[in-house]
Amino acid sequence: MHLNVTPDIARAANSLPRWAEPLYDADQMRAIDDWAIQTAGVPSLELMELAGTAVARAALEPAPEGPIVIVAGKGNNGGDGLVAARLLREARDRLGDKPVEVILLGERDELTPDATVNYERLPGDPPHGLDIDLIGRAGVIVDAILGTGAGGAPRGTAGEAVAAINRRAPVARVIAVDIPTGVNASTGEVAGEAVHADLTIGLHLPKVGQFVAPGVFHCGELRLADIGIPAEAAAAAAPRPAAGTIGPHVLRGVPRREDSSSKFSSGVLAVLGGSTGLTGAPCLAATAAQRTGAGYVTVIVPRSLNLSFEQRLLEVMSLPLPDDDGSLNAEGLATVLDRTGRADAIVVGPGIGRAPATGELVRGVLAGSSLPALVDADGLFAYSGDIEGLRRSAPTVITPHAGELGRLLGVSSDEIEAGRLDAATEAARRSGAVVVLKGSDTIVADPSGECAPLINTLRAPGLATAGTGDVLSGVLGAYLAKGLDPLRAAAAAVYAHTLAGREASERRGSDHMIAGDVIVALPAVLG
Repeated sequence: MHLNVTPDIARAANSLPRWAEPLYDADQMRAIDDWAIQTAGVPSLELMELAGTAVARAALEPAPEGPIVIVAGKGNNGGDGLVAARLLREARDRLGDKPVEVILLGERDELTPDATVNYERLPGDPPHGLDIDLIGRAGVIVDAILGTGAGGAPRGTAGEAVAAINRRAPVARVIAVDIPTGVNASTGEVAGEAVHADLTIGLHLPKVGQFVAPGVFHCGELRLADIGIPAEAAAAAAPRPAAGTIGPHVLRGVPRREDSSSKFSSGVLAVLGGSTGLTGAPCLAATAAQRTGAGYVTVIVPRSLNLSFEQRLLEVMSLPLPDDDGSLNAEGLATVLDRTGRADAIVVGPGIGRAPATGELVRGVLAGSSLPALVDADGLFAYSGDIEGLRRSAPTVITPHAGELGRLLGVSSDEIEAGRLDAATEAARRSGAVVVLKGSDTIVADPSGECAPLINTLRAPGLATAGTGDVLSGVLGAYLAKGLDPLRAAAAAVYAHTLAGREASERRGSDHMIAGDVIVALPAVLG
């Protein structure tokens, strides 16, 4: 998903490149709200009224049979729900006989001041306490329990309500106000059970937790609602966004071949990889690099397997090295360093295997080479438990999935998945490399901390097939060879790779496409 932001908001993103769109965390949204109220003079009740109006409008859309049930907490998120309940009860001509019921998770004297005002404005029957049976009969459920400021697992009646909503979710239409209860708006983390919404009405600006897994999987469709906060509020109150989304402009300005170009000026890339049973990986990376525009590509591979590469890669050079039963060893280190002297970048790892001698070669190449390097797949295995060992003076990008990053950091993949944003950021800081944490919400983290983490919001389920990671390595390697800085190269490669994945899916179907289809689709999306 890409969100259109006003120029003022875009200019506020001074911790982001111009091609990224800002995302905010809970503290920043609180500061923006406060600025709108205290500095711009926007009445807080007006903000709540417009938020509730957007929720009510969504609740009027077609839904299964059953009452509309607004489950409201004690804070301003609950106040938004109370506004929606009032507006829906006043819209009897559009609802017919469908009742609008309110469940209030707390006592009246526990409400915030603005929520209290809207409680008193509520026409019709007073709110229920927690009523599990009522939730179980709902056609529409509005989750207005906890807002963006909440953290940790919902407890007490809030936790019981979340569980009841999720039991009904397969039948009812569930609408979350700003963020599904149980999702951390700042990180996307889910500490306990969280509401599974069909639709989330985001208030004013997008939040990090709406785009990062696992939170993104709880939001369903995301719609942003204008609640009357001035556009300049973000620049004034939160000038450094917490994160950003990778926008299509990331591909603008990527060097292209001109009349005066040669195969050497178009980007010279070396790909170090391959082992018995894994010869396809470097082939995919090399071919993807060529389709992305690299002018000269060489695969550096085990000597005993060289014939396989010669037969499969007609337009790619090959450099065979000494190997042990199909696995590269450290004897070839001097050759690699010498023969890559004219290269512009190197990709290390596709299909390279996990033999100890291979690991020695990987570490030797990265330590001895001054080329911009991408390290992927089993190339990362050589640094298991030693992520600091990846630190080098030359630009470096690593592209782990959760399991590989967990191995680097010495934690489980589940721990990585539970806190993807923090894991990517920490890995970048410790490795000194740009980190591309792969997934449906691929995160690109900058080691300097000068740029906020970047999140890919495009979706391409068909990329969940073997070999597509090697294709990404080739695309990214080509961009490094063309001279893009590592952060831009990583973000551009992630975006281009996903576009190609979507194109391949349209041609073949998500369940039927293979990695080679993504390579075939690259010219269509990059041309």
